[in-house]
Amino acid sequence: MDRPRLTVDPMSNPDALSLQQRRQLAAAHLERSRPASPMFHESTDPTLEFFYHPRTLSVLVVLLAGFLYVALFVDPSNDMLNTKWGLGALCSVFVVVSIVLFRDGPFIRPHPAFWRGVLALNVLYEMLLVFLLFQSKQSGRQYMRFFDPNLGTVLPERSYGDNCALTVNNVWDGIDIFVLAHSLGWFGKALIIRNHTMCWILSITFELMEYSLAHQLPNFNECWWDHWILDVFTCNWLGIYVGMKWCEHFKMKTYTWHGIREIPSLRGKLSRAGAQFTPHDWTVYRWAPTRRFKSFAGFVLFAVLIMLAELNVFYLKSLLWVPPEHPLVIARLSLLFLFSLPSAREYYEYYSNPRCKRMGAHCWMLIVTLLTELLIIVKFARGEFEEPFPRYVVVFWSVVCAVLAAFSVWQFVLRKRFSKGLRKHKTR
Repeated sequence: MDRPRLTVDPMSNPDALSLQQRRQLAAAHLERSRPASPMFHESTDPTLEFFYHPRTLSVLVVLLAGFLYVALFVDPSNDMLNTKWGLGALCSVFVVVSIVLFRDGPFIRPHPAFWRGVLALNVLYEMLLVFLLFQSKQSGRQYMRFFDPNLGTVLPERSYGDNCALTVNNVWDGIDIFVLAHSLGWFGKALIIRNHTMCWILSITFELMEYSLAHQLPNFNECWWDHWILDVFTCNWLGIYVGMKWCEHFKMKTYTWHGIREIPSLRGKLSRAGAQFTPHDWTVYRWAPTRRFKSFAGFVLFAVLIMLAELNVFYLKSLLWVPPEHPLVIARLSLLFLFSLPSAREYYEYYSNPRCKRMGAHCWMLIVTLLTELLIIVKFARGEFEEPFPRYVVVFWSVVCAVLAAFSVWQFVLRKRFSKGLRKHKTR
């Protein structure tokens, strides 16, 4: 997006500047004073100018006023309450400091500070995971009681594969709140991935993962019609369809961002204020995995990270004894959705732009978070899953890996040599 340009020299006669030229001058000054992202050089959005002025002193006053209120009026005799208030204050200070000091990410709507806060929350979640990694399995389960006293007890796992006859009653019994969760989840993943084909590849891959891991997680033991009719071709399809329709809407939308003061009607001002929570612009993700080996490897790595994010939550709730409908699980999924939006944008920039030499902070942080969750699962899973992988699972995924390896060798090595040899033969 081009920088706003002034048509007159502002230093020659400041009083002669029109209101529009003064706004352009203010927008240019704000853009120069704001540190640019190393990968995304987007100018500051000047349409709501008040929110783009520095407010560090105001934030400091509000933060200290909140601390003063808690210090004076919270009951000091309750040690558990004091601990929770102290940890909450610690996290608040970290988020506020991060909003002030962190670099901007790829998004500027609703405000760059919002996404700096999202990155701060990702760092806090990663620190919590690192602390959990150095605890025993029993201690980790008991630490969950800090968030909810009812946690820390063994949970019965529900199996969905007890009666697999395809009848109306069985299908109706298989419909629960998690049907809606499937659709909402794939709606969110469609907004993150922004590619119809890749969404379907990942949707089918996850069902195959459920088949492969059903011997470890009983709630993956579903009937065939639950896997393919309810999940893939109903819930997942609905979420992907609606999500991609949203992507098409934002892709075709004309982004004409007028300043809110330039809109004459109250209804128009309210509509413009609501538009602040929509994307400033939209990037279509064209993965093209067969273009070069780096693209193919990046495509496979992205798919592995998505699967890791999906599977981690099932293993963590099983190992830490947290029921699937608990607010902790919902909070983890919601936070991961927020973490993934800028991370996918930065990953795609690194994946598709040869001039981009390093990964963005959001993407790097999310990858570290997913791998830390995996380390916790590996540590806490010792002694939990004694049954070995079925032979057909090992054979199937070995064949998949062999096919991917053979395809990459043919596509990026042998095919080029074969084409060169064929051209030389024709020239003779």
